[in-house]
Amino acid sequence: MTQLTIRPSIFREYDIRGIAERELSAPFAEALGRAYAKLLSGRKPAASRKNLTVAVGQDCRITSDSYSSALIQGLTRGGLDVIQLGICPTPLTYFSVYDLNLDGGIMVTGSHNPAEYNGFKTCVGKETIYGAQIQEIRHLMQQMVSSHEEGHTRLGQVSDYPIISRYTDYIVSKARPLRKKKIVLDAGNGTASTVAPELFRKLGAEVIPLFCELDGRFPNHHPDPTVPENLKQLVQTVLQEKADFGLAFDGDSDRLGVVDNQGRILYGDELMVLFSRSVLKEIPGATIISEVKSSHRLYDDIRAKGGNAIMWKTGHSLIKSKMKETQAALAGEMSGHIFFADRYFGFDDAIYAGLRVFEILSDSSRPLSDHLSDLPSSVSTPEIRVECEEELKFQLVEETKKLLHSSYAITDIDGVRVSFQDGWGLV
Repeated sequence: MTQLTIRPSIFREYDIRGIAERELSAPFAEALGRAYAKLLSGRKPAASRKNLTVAVGQDCRITSDSYSSALIQGLTRGGLDVIQLGICPTPLTYFSVYDLNLDGGIMVTGSHNPAEYNGFKTCVGKETIYGAQIQEIRHLMQQMVSSHEEGHTRLGQVSDYPIISRYTDYIVSKARPLRKKKIVLDAGNGTASTVAPELFRKLGAEVIPLFCELDGRFPNHHPDPTVPENLKQLVQTVLQEKADFGLAFDGDSDRLGVVDNQGRILYGDELMVLFSRSVLKEIPGATIISEVKSSHRLYDDIRAKGGNAIMWKTGHSLIKSKMKETQAALAGEMSGHIFFADRYFGFDDAIYAGLRVFEILSDSSRPLSDHLSDLPSSVSTPEIRVECEEELKFQLVEETKKLLHSSYAITDIDGVRVSFQDGWGLV
């Protein structure tokens, strides 16, 4: 194997991510495929297949084609069979693992990050790996590169699968009765372009598409719907078209942004209030999870409606793990990752979450702006990001905890969340 530099900093808590062609490369992707195959070695195939089989999907970034090809080469050299999905949302790669009963899956994606980034989201079995398992892949890569280890004696096979049509048919078949709504869809030139417009038309909506052409340079706005600046055109179009609501997706379609009929952006915890009220009507006492960035309004509302509210750590992999442990029906983050185990698989799928908004409004005569009108108003800052050396950040959190713990109520499951008499703050 060609010598290559493997930077520890790109192996993050929930994924592998870096600047394309500087921190990532095709040889890196090939080595990752080999290491992942080794990680799976010894497992029995999930289905009645002779060989371990995994799915590979990719987003539309400039480097995703070459990284996907190299990754597949590494996986097959490691002895795995690969089902190639092509360009699709990350949730469809997850969906393929469940629908086809696969042994794992890898999505080549830079997610919501700027165009110069790329990365990999990885499942082993049906679990999205994080933390120690991601570091295990790093160690395997480093060992294989330094030892020039050869590939598996058996070369895996590659096949294609039309996941978009399969997913669309599945969602349409599972949707509740819907009433026609006018919906603006902002795909941000990302992967939702391949699925969302056609799907929502099949569901009976009048769709007004916005930036629904694949373009991995993201020329119209940054592919992150949690930043208000990126939703300006969506807000404007919803108001101009007198639409019922607008949906925005990040680059790989696992984060959702929602704009109501009055052009107001609903933030992650407000979306969770909308969804949790709907779920609790059907599953009284259901467990619902959110994370340390969500406001007290959400947790108070879940409890007031009879639900079991759990505050947990930030991060899609950690949330999914906690959902499985607690058998939660719903979970969600401020970042717009929404996880439905109620009538769905429990992974974060912004397109499916958009359908649930459509269902809620179809089951009501009220506009979206009315659904949260009883929620207490609040004031908050955006996330304030302060540069901090990597090796000092954990110490900073610990010192903050020591300083405040004797005087205030503290939650330290992820950083330090401090409750004051009239609000709260988080480091």
